[in-house]
Amino acid sequence: KHYLCGYCAAFTNIAVTFPIQKVLFRQQLYGLKTKDAVHQLQKDGIRNLYRGILPPLMQKTTTLALMFGLYEDFSSLLHSHTSAPELLTRSMAAVLAGTTEAVLTPFERVQTLLQDYKHHDKFTNTYQAFKVLKVYGMREYYRGLVPILLRNGPSNALFFGLRGPIKQCLPEATSYSTHLVNDFICGGLLGAMLGFLFFPVNVVKTRMQAQIGGEFQSFSKVFVKIWLERDRKLNHLFRGAHLNYHRSVLSWGIINATYEFLLKLL
Repeated sequence: KHYLCGYCAAFTNIAVTFPIQKVLFRQQLYGLKTKDAVHQLQKDGIRNLYRGILPPLMQKTTTLALMFGLYEDFSSLLHSHTSAPELLTRSMAAVLAGTTEAVLTPFERVQTLLQDYKHHDKFTNTYQAFKVLKVYGMREYYRGLVPILLRNGPSNALFFGLRGPIKQCLPEATSYSTHLVNDFICGGLLGAMLGFLFFPVNVVKTRMQAQIGGEFQSFSKVFVKIWLERDRKLNHLFRGAHLNYHRSVLSWGIINATYEFLLKLL
């Protein structure tokens, strides 16, 4: 049931927040201001607004199903086979779950290509994008794997480790609806915090995955290149972070509240 609840929570979230994600994506890739990114999407037209939604639907639903499901499975497995403290076993379970999620990197890779307007004339759909990448070999599907690994494991550990303590700090829930509100607040706050913390990692990941073919540059090399392009200013590197913060509040609020709601139903 943890896998199913995670899947449904992700589906609900993607359907609601995809347009916001596209604005954020353009800011990460090109360093645009919010109004310029929105204007760019307006020029693309309503027909292209949900262009590229299939890969995140396939990737995020599966990823979150694995994130919640594997976390529970790995936690039980480690708890029954080791005598380590629960905090350590749960942290390790979260990191293992996040690392396993990275198997789905090709979906994130294709999503990046479909959302980049520079590739609008090259790909018409998800299948075609996968087909084009096939020419470059399996490694091309996993371009940007390093930043994804740097993001997934630590963010999972922090999410599962802090979710309980944050909820305990909120006013005690006395009804079903207040439980739902608390779960939304808890998930939203955590998602916003982690989204901001790992924002530069996602900027590097986006730049790496927007490339087709050519040299596979290291994480550090791409980071330095972006840093120099953006005048060595931290606020330029975090361009789009404010929108990501608000999107994360909504996105992870929906995910956490939906997950906990479904978990109680099943």
